[in-house]
This record gives sequence, structure tokens and C-alpha cells, in this order.
Amino acid sequence: MSKLPPEPASRLTPDAGTLSIGVLGAGQFSGAFTALFARHPNVGNVYVSDVVPDRAAALVARQGLAGTFESFDQMLDSPTIDAVAVFTQRWTHGPLVAQALRAGKHVYSAVPMASALTEIDEIVRLVDETGLTYMMGETSYYNPAVVYARDRHRNGDFGRVFYAEGDYVHDMDLGFYAAYQYSGGAEWKSTASFPPMLYPTHAIGGVLGALPTHAVSVSCLGVPDDRGDGVFDGDVSRWGNDFSNATALFELADGGVMRTNEMRRVGYPSPIRESRFRYFGTDASFEQLARTCVWQDKTDSYDISSKFATMSEQAADRQTGPGVDPALAAAFTSGMAEVHHRSRLPWQFDGAPNGHEGSYQFLADDFVRAVVTGARPPVDAVRAAQFTAPGLVAHRSALQGGARLPVPEYSTAERPVANPPGRR
Repeated sequence: MSKLPPEPASRLTPDAGTLSIGVLGAGQFSGAFTALFARHPNVGNVYVSDVVPDRAAALVARQGLAGTFESFDQMLDSPTIDAVAVFTQRWTHGPLVAQALRAGKHVYSAVPMASALTEIDEIVRLVDETGLTYMMGETSYYNPAVVYARDRHRNGDFGRVFYAEGDYVHDMDLGFYAAYQYSGGAEWKSTASFPPMLYPTHAIGGVLGALPTHAVSVSCLGVPDDRGDGVFDGDVSRWGNDFSNATALFELADGGVMRTNEMRRVGYPSPIRESRFRYFGTDASFEQLARTCVWQDKTDSYDISSKFATMSEQAADRQTGPGVDPALAAAFTSGMAEVHHRSRLPWQFDGAPNGHEGSYQFLADDFVRAVVTGARPPVDAVRAAQFTAPGLVAHRSALQGGARLPVPEYSTAERPVANPPGRR
């Protein structure tokens, strides 16, 4: 069982090396990350490529980036590119990441890692064989509640955590329709039906990002949609999917239990807090709701909500990109919380874009840090597989009426440290 990585204690220094990053995709998320990569003291140049060339050119012009590539293949062929960051449609990540690793590039990937177990297996194998850095950009790993639970668990304050919950509660009405229409074109309904459990990493990552364990089996039930608007319609869906909500119960390797929910039709203020978590231990417990967080022991319950407040540090119109529904603005513009380990970030990030409860700046810094030092990032290929594969198996379980199925286990072979850029 892998241990959780320690929190970095300090900032990188410029002499750690610099790298050039190529970003694939110029949609909703990528603009925040291109801005962060460009500000990072260990990044030299940032380039962009998109299947709609005008989008890439507009992003480069807006942020003063180094330039564009006509295609992903051209980007991978360029000797000037050390690493790529993939911000494309969620079901495309696996093949694109594998292609980049085979081309000798370090990779940052938006979630999920992949949409098939074979794709996950290939990425884990390629990382082991090449020694290249792979990091999945899971926002929940840096969610204030998860940071807090991880710290309290390291201190032994929970006792034994025997049960935990992670929910991704994001209603389609609150921004998802506009997002799918922007990225999916005329056939957007066929992909808006992406099975909820194939996008499991926010819910699972918030639990396993705080607890050093992994899932070994799952039973899952899906709820067929009844809206009748052509989304989550099995006859329209690319995946034949009609589940809009799904609930999974996992057995964990340490003997504990994890339950997760993936909800796309739900009366819940999703933009305020899309992910929520609960951890129950033998000595204490911690619960996060939409606006309230409580720590509880055997004597009392303590409202500690103020530790998790994330206030926007930058106007929404400066951070969000084209296609971002106003309902999503709060998620894309959050600041830091009291519990975040902010002091280790580059000073150049002060006032820079941030979002999803303060996660963006940590994601960008941890990827750059991993590439230039050769250290494993917190959500490396194995941890990404542990966050993603359980959901893929959960969807299979739901299709089989809740059958209990084994979840593949992943481990990383001892691998050589890749040569950091600038030290070749």
C-alpha cells in the first residue's frame, strides 16, 4: 500500500531548471493553467494547440504566450517541447497521454486518467518503462476538506478511519449544458451522456487523497434518467448510457469502506461546493456539507467552517474562458483557504488565476516541481489509476444490476529518475 506523499515544504528555486510546455486544448480550463505555467519561474515557454485553431490563437494572443502548433502531432515532434498538458474531452485523455509518453514528453492530464482499463494499464506501463513524469490534475486532492483530513490523518487524530464518503454533486442545469454545447458541437447530446461513474476522480480522489489505501471491490447501482430531453438517453448516447446518477460502495484494501455518489440530476448548489466528503474514525470524524464543516469527537461537535472558506482573489471575467456558463464562475474563481499550505507556492502566483476551491495553483506547481526535480507528483500514474479505475469498474457493476466486482490493483516499479530539463 502506497503512502501519501508529504506536503512540499518550500518553493522551488530557478536553478532547479526550466521547461517548455505545450498545452493541448484551449477550452474552459486551459486558460487558467496556461497563465499559471507562464508565470512559473521554472517554465520558459508555453505553447497551445487546438482542433479549432482560432481558439488556440486567441488564447496565445490574450495571454502573450510563446505560440501555437497546428496539431498535437506537430507539438510532439518538436524538440523544444519538454512536457505537454492535455485539456481535451474527458474520453480522449487515455490515448493522447499514451501518445505523448511514447513521444518522450512528460504529461499533465486533466481528469479522468482514461475511460478504459486497458488505457490505464498502458499509461502505468509507459511511465514505468520511460521514467517520464505523469500527473493527473485531480482538484479534490487539494480541496480544503481533503487537505485538512489528510493532515489530521497523518497526525493520527481520527484513530482508524473505517468509513468514508466522497460525492461529486454537479447538476446538469448548473453550467453543464453550456459546457457540453461549447465543446460538443451539433452532436453535443451524444457526449453529454458520459456515464457518471466514468468521471469518478473528484469523489474517489477526495477520499483516497486523504487515506493511504485503495479500492479492491465495488458494487454500484445506477439511476436511469427521466428528464426526457435527449441527454442520458440510451438511444442518443455514444455510450448507450441512461444513468444520470450512480452510487457505489467500495471495499478498501485496509478493511475499510468507501461510498461515492456521482450525481448529474440533483437539487444541490453545485457551483458552491461540487465535491463533499465525510470521514469516520474510531476516535473522531469530519464532515463537509455545502456550507458547513464539522469536526467531531466522542465529547462534542465543533463547527470549523471558517477554515475552509475560499474567497475569490480575481474577477471572474479575467479567469473564465469562452463557453463557461455564469453558473460555473464561482468554481473557476476561488481563492485559498486557511488550511492550504500556501507558503510553498511561487511568489509569482500571487494574484494569479485559481479555482475549484484553491486547487489550480497547487496543481500547476506540483507538476512543474515533479518534472524539474524528477520526484513523483502527488497524483502520479499509480494514484491516478487508483482514483479512476474503481469508477470504471463501478459502471460495469451498475450495468450488471449491482454485481460485486473486483477492482484492479496498481503498483509502480522502481524507475529511474528522468533527467530534468536544463540538465541534459
